[in-house]
Amino acid sequence: MTKFHKTRIRVRYQETDKMGVVYYANYLVWFEVARTEYFKSFGLSYRDLEDKEIYLMVASVMCQYKSPARYDDLVSIRSWIPEVKNSSLKFAYELSMGNKAIATGESVHVFTNKAGRPIRIPEEVTKRLT
Repeated sequence: MTKFHKTRIRVRYQETDKMGVVYYANYLVWFEVARTEYFKSFGLSYRDLEDKEIYLMVASVMCQYKSPARYDDLVSIRSWIPEVKNSSLKFAYELSMGNKAIATGESVHVFTNKAGRPIRIPEEVTKRLT
């Protein structure tokens, strides 16, 4: 069964460009916020993993923009993990304002040791997240 999590973000003025819309790179920052909150909602934290010298390296990221968000809009980010492999997992994201889709995306993360070498995802992590 797929686990979903919803994170809400209020667009801050500093996240907009001269046209008054959210600057495209901020969506990737919001993906990170959603991932962090996803982890926390299932009893895990990046900090705890890093204390165990387990790191999540970004291998790829994609975002498809559908409609702009502007200052003070409330954006909902629905996140989930559609794919888990031995040493990597994929996050998916759907961003919306009310019933209006504004973006979709995904990111792939490889679990590594301190030296940056891929490692098997710890069983405890897989059980909690998926």
